Amino acid sequence: MSGPEAADFLERMVSNEVANLEVGGSRRALLLTPKGRVIAPLVVWRHADDDFLLLTEPGLAEAVRTQLLRARFAAKCEIEAEEHTSHVVFGDSDGIPNDEYGEPAAEVLDAEPPDELLAEDELERRRIEARTPWWGREIDDRVLPAEAGLTETHVSFTKGCYPGQEPIARLHYRGKANRSLRLLELEGTAQPETEVLHGDKAVGRITSSVSRRALAYIRTDVPEDAVLTVDGARASSRR
Repeated sequence: MSGPEAADFLERMVSNEVANLEVGGSRRALLLTPKGRVIAPLVVWRHADDDFLLLTEPGLAEAVRTQLLRARFAAKCEIEAEEHTSHVVFGDSDGIPNDEYGEPAAEVLDAEPPDELLAEDELERRRIEARTPWWGREIDDRVLPAEAGLTETHVSFTKGCYPGQEPIARLHYRGKANRSLRLLELEGTAQPETEVLHGDKAVGRITSSVSRRALAYIRTDVPEDAVLTVDGARASSRR
């Protein structure tokens, strides 16, 4: 997104403060429906004063572009989809800061891949243990941002209006999410969408799992120390 009014328009469209980013700075945000459902999670990177790159999940670029174009009206900015290759480099590295894996890392665009790459299962284990929700796993149109913990990382409650602000703020100040995302330790294995039981009552569902670690949406009235079962095997919440 680029143009003399790009910063102002983007500030009015996403859930976090982005107009005050310094050049080279980045911030996580959400593009939402008016009812507060997630269209796309974003990382907004200010490439120049009037030039922003919105990083999102593969397959969501056109949805983001379409939603922004519908709302642009007379705003003086251009909105185009771009494709980039991306690698997450752990440790100190130049790039866009990335904390999805629970340790310092940077996302590097359009560079040669590192000599050593982590196995997919190891990367997934780090993400799960960091309790990071991903689109298509923990985030979809069934999930409220507060349930996934996104209001803590992707939302400003002091900025101006944006689509979806009212239901997000109402739940934050006056309500309570009925479920939350928890990290579970499994004694067995589980596939996504497997029910989580407390006694004989279904209280949640698995969203991701690897190496006997899982993320699951669990009802908030279920105690953190409750004994749960998944596919007949014991499961317990990890702090």
